[in-house]
Amino acid sequence: MVRPKTEEEIALMRENGLLVSRTLAEVGKIVAPGVSTLELNRVAETFIRDNGAIPSFLGYDGFPYALCISVNDVVVHGFPSGYILQEGDIVSVDCGTLYKGYNGDSAYTFPVGEVDAETQKLLDVTKESLYRGIAAAVAGNRTGDIGHAVQTYAESFGFSVVRELIGHGIGRNMHEGPDVPNYGRKGQGARLTDGMTICIEPMINAGLRNVYLAKDGWAVRTSDGRKSAHFELTVVVRKNQPELLSTFDFIEKNVEF
Repeated sequence: MVRPKTEEEIALMRENGLLVSRTLAEVGKIVAPGVSTLELNRVAETFIRDNGAIPSFLGYDGFPYALCISVNDVVVHGFPSGYILQEGDIVSVDCGTLYKGYNGDSAYTFPVGEVDAETQKLLDVTKESLYRGIAAAVAGNRTGDIGHAVQTYAESFGFSVVRELIGHGIGRNMHEGPDVPNYGRKGQGARLTDGMTICIEPMINAGLRNVYLAKDGWAVRTSDGRKSAHFELTVVVRKNQPELLSTFDFIEKNVEF
């Protein structure tokens, strides 16, 4: 049984949601050819700590960095490194915070310089599939309604949905119930109730949906080497329409693409 959050808890989670959203915008400002992914990590960790929070990914199950940074065919959980971003790359930046006992979580996939038309389409479709999933996050629906909305939209463009990695509940813990797959059937899965806080995060591949775990034990890569995009927002399930706790507004108003 997943316990809905109180309005007091949601208020604290809203603070986290705003902080992760602002952090991603700070990172986005320096995403460009010639910048290392380790520099993106440094900027994020500094910003999070300067705002009185803790980067919740750092040390989580042994993860050694503040951000998950996943370039091109890395779906999620990539390590920041000395890799220098190249024109035409895409880079998924997944960020988590721990502040006042609660967690925030959000992700955005940035284009690096100019990307080709197919890559831009992948980014646009993945982000729109997220918003389609969010629209289904109303009390009385089920997680399958969210997954169905994401899946049918993404697949209608010939893209594929990763099955092995899914969204999740969030609160005092980074990962709570319920599981929120990005695929499914309407009317199936856990029932959504008012006040439930969840992260919806489509991971959409340009090619096949198959993935594999890299040798570092963390990075998940596409089996065919084609690109993958990842967008994530934290949402409160409500009776009439969902409420966003994190937002892409800071990115899209302050970062030039």
